[in-house]
Amino acid sequence: MSPLSSLLPAACVAGLMLAPCALAGLALINTGLGRSRNAAHSMMASMVAVAVAAVAYMVFGFSWQGVAGGPAYGVRAGATLWNWIAAEPLFMRGVNADSAGFPTSGLVAWMGLSGAALAALIPIGAGGERWRLMSISASTALLAGWTYPLFAHWAWGGGWLATLGTNFGLGRGFVDLGGAGAIHVTGGFTALSIAWIIGPRRGKFSADGMPSAIPGHNAVFILFGCLLALAGWTGLNIAGAILFAQADTPRLALAGLNTFLSAGAAALGSALMTRTRFGKPDASLSANGWVGGLVASSASCAFLPPLAAVLIGLVAGALVTLSVEWLELHLNIDDPGGAISVHAVSGLWGLLALGAFDHLPGSSGSGQWLAQLVGVATLLGFVFPLTYGLNWALDRIAPQRVGPDGERQGMDLHELGANAYPELVSHLEDFLQR
Repeated sequence: MSPLSSLLPAACVAGLMLAPCALAGLALINTGLGRSRNAAHSMMASMVAVAVAAVAYMVFGFSWQGVAGGPAYGVRAGATLWNWIAAEPLFMRGVNADSAGFPTSGLVAWMGLSGAALAALIPIGAGGERWRLMSISASTALLAGWTYPLFAHWAWGGGWLATLGTNFGLGRGFVDLGGAGAIHVTGGFTALSIAWIIGPRRGKFSADGMPSAIPGHNAVFILFGCLLALAGWTGLNIAGAILFAQADTPRLALAGLNTFLSAGAAALGSALMTRTRFGKPDASLSANGWVGGLVASSASCAFLPPLAAVLIGLVAGALVTLSVEWLELHLNIDDPGGAISVHAVSGLWGLLALGAFDHLPGSSGSGQWLAQLVGVATLLGFVFPLTYGLNWALDRIAPQRVGPDGERQGMDLHELGANAYPELVSHLEDFLQR
């Protein structure tokens, strides 16, 4: 091992230590984009979701995700083994603290747990102001304990997507070094499922289906959350590049550089798009564009030239802006935090962009593009129906949406018994209307 390569374990640990910044950033963004009567509930839901995700991943998730080269179940078709799911012991008993190799199972589990917690925060943005705390906990357990680790195994744990290159000559197989698909599209599709199942907020759509603007209450939370998210995403992307793409030390600086460039370009793209369409730049949509750029960078940031990172970010920013409008106008989907557009749409774009701007070592021709298409098709054709079906069944057991009185009062009072801002009674007139 070269002197620089010997720094990889320390760099991976440093990156994972930054991951909680992404959690804090996303929690603040979701809270700021909601109304003040729901601020404490949003932050409480974020903390509970992270806690439930951590426990569910510890009990079940890591057992299904596993480590590349570890025990797994598969189906053999001819000479090809389709690696389906890991077979690690429950309760993370397969994590070996004494392992001498690199990457260690402990680092992979730490990365997986961080991804599960981040994925759990994404649906809170779409279900904001009307999603019960207990339902958030149950849905998070399903996401972190089953849906997320299953796809993470396919992409990160030596599963069939990761071996498309070895088995079928499709580049290096499906690549998703920072979790654009495993974390963000999976979380984004859960957000879409929740938004569809529980329906829009009261007053969001008129009788003829036209959406009304319901602005967030704190732009400072939103923009500060963006800066925290940058730090967290940089850490996760660097750790993912080391663990799942075998990136060497010189590429880690490129990963950090491209993460920053993609976020900045996406924010500019959203600001320019809203300035052109509405006459003035929109702070909330620009912030969503910033996070969309971070998401899009997650698939390939260690293997892109900086110009490609800027182009990916610009497209992500434009896609987020257009997607938010399209979902409201054409599908009547109420997504207060823009989670579906930011995470699902930008994540899919980031995965496809990796194939379009293919600079992976050892990859050539159209094989990498096809591998990425297979991964995207799997997310659309399997992961989304799975997460929708699980949450639909959960809603049949116990309705996930709060009752009309709870939504009218605000989730702070209804579920927590106190407002985040007790000195403010700005929603009194709505509360008194019966």
